[in-house]
Amino acid sequence: MAHSQQRRGSAGEGKPRHFPGPIWFLALLICISAAALAFVYLDVPVARRVYGVLGSTESLGRGFASAVLLTGEAVVALTLIVIRITRGRLSPLGEATGLACLTSICAYAIDDNALKVFFGVPNPPAVLHGARHTFHLMTGSPGSSFPSGHMVLSGGFAGVFMRLYRRTTLPLAVLQLIGAVLLVVGDWHFVSDVIAGTFVGISAGVLAGEVWAAHSR
Repeated sequence: MAHSQQRRGSAGEGKPRHFPGPIWFLALLICISAAALAFVYLDVPVARRVYGVLGSTESLGRGFASAVLLTGEAVVALTLIVIRITRGRLSPLGEATGLACLTSICAYAIDDNALKVFFGVPNPPAVLHGARHTFHLMTGSPGSSFPSGHMVLSGGFAGVFMRLYRRTTLPLAVLQLIGAVLLVVGDWHFVSDVIAGTFVGISAGVLAGEVWAAHSR
């Protein structure tokens, strides 16, 4: 029992925390405001400014395609499940990694099959070739632009570790920022897409981490 409590304490770094409701609602308001301003004033001008800056991103896009990342996370999660079944236990880090992968996959599925379909925003290449940059509610597809699926995917993974291992918050936030910039410069997403996608993903990850921490106490 003492060993179990020690393991659980290491995942939460010894300090019980709760989902920061008021802070989350404040962050939601900030995210909505920032995404709305970016949608109106930044998205198209920035997309035009950076269009083609990285040259052809086709090969890079294949390497970091959502299907590739999802497959990688699924393999990691299944491997951890097999280890848990065969050995009877996982380290706190292994548990957190498995939770992060599953949260990331689920958050991406919701974004791709619900949020993108609902908002229906065309992607940057389509807009720069004549499509209207606006919301086409309930007429979108998984190929729509808002919110960014890549940022939801990475944010869901990062959010779990931000909740369970607070020391990872800064480096993961930096990686999220780098990823967001690359998605915009690479003509995959608008600024508003990455803002919304980051918020949705990290929110899902933090919530999943909170539920896991409450279950482990």
